[in-house]
Amino acid sequence: MKTMLPASTSPGTLVDGMTATRPYHHGNLREELLREGERALESGGAAGLSLREVARAIGVSHAAPRRHFADKQALLDALAEAGFARLGADLDRVVDEAGPGSGEQLAALARAYVSFAGAHPALLELMFAAKTQADAPPQLRDAAERAFAAPLAVIAEGQARGDIVAGYHERVAKFAFATMHGLVAMANTGMLPAEATDAFIDEASVHLMQGLRPR
Repeated sequence: MKTMLPASTSPGTLVDGMTATRPYHHGNLREELLREGERALESGGAAGLSLREVARAIGVSHAAPRRHFADKQALLDALAEAGFARLGADLDRVVDEAGPGSGEQLAALARAYVSFAGAHPALLELMFAAKTQADAPPQLRDAAERAFAAPLAVIAEGQARGDIVAGYHERVAKFAFATMHGLVAMANTGMLPAEATDAFIDEASVHLMQGLRPR
């Protein structure tokens, strides 16, 4: 005789010692997969992330994620793309809020970048690894380019004002970015005490700006 589940039974709960079938559908499945995927990424790294485990964690069938992500790599690429979108929004915002000078804007960018990297270290690592893949999706590469549009604009506008040395602005920006990435490495490996990070970033930005000024 077929066992009838009570109407109040939620998917995945035990009924008379048996586990109810997990649902295939979910209200905002893609967003939930990304949210749980990022949590799994930060706790166990990309190697430890599993589509099946992500599905189990949000209470859907193991086949449900394939409606949005063909495989694990597709989920990782989507996480990287979303990460670049968030980073880009942060960088855009701090440039808008900073003063008009190149130095203030570079300092604001450095603080925002270090803050993002400290909050999402595994995601940041994935973002740069994913975008450099030979077969990286075009939308991922586009998101990466958009994320760094604000820093490139700061350099180009600083050059136009005479604040920053002339030259191909993307190349000059790479030198500035190298400084910021070094600050991230120092902060994330404990070389910078948390309480001293902002002050160190501000001082490093002053020196960076001095090095970028025209001679």
